[in-house]
Amino acid sequence: MSNRMLSAVVATAFAAAVGSLAAAPASAASKAEMEKMMKENQAKTMTAMKTGKFEQCYGVALKGQNDCFAGAGTSCAGTSTVDYQGNSFKLVAKGTCTAMEVPGGHGSLTPKA
Repeated sequence: MSNRMLSAVVATAFAAAVGSLAAAPASAASKAEMEKMMKENQAKTMTAMKTGKFEQCYGVALKGQNDCFAGAGTSCAGTSTVDYQGNSFKLVAKGTCTAMEVPGGHGSLTPKA
């Protein structure tokens, strides 16, 4: 390998290493921002639930559109991994959940398997 080519390879590797180090703080900040947003969404969900105008309707949320406290693997808003996930809920107007038709049935007031 010529000196010129070796220099280019070393420079490219160095630039890649420096770039990955520079990206690390950004991802840490992004994680902190995500956690802050999740806590805000949890607070909004709890506030809405306290009004008595809403109910938790399981199995009706589309992928990534569930509300907070949705069960194992779906701890907060936007964490459901599939459409109509049985252990994720969406807040809906009180009295409307079980009338909602979704593929495979209706919405449920309790988590679905």
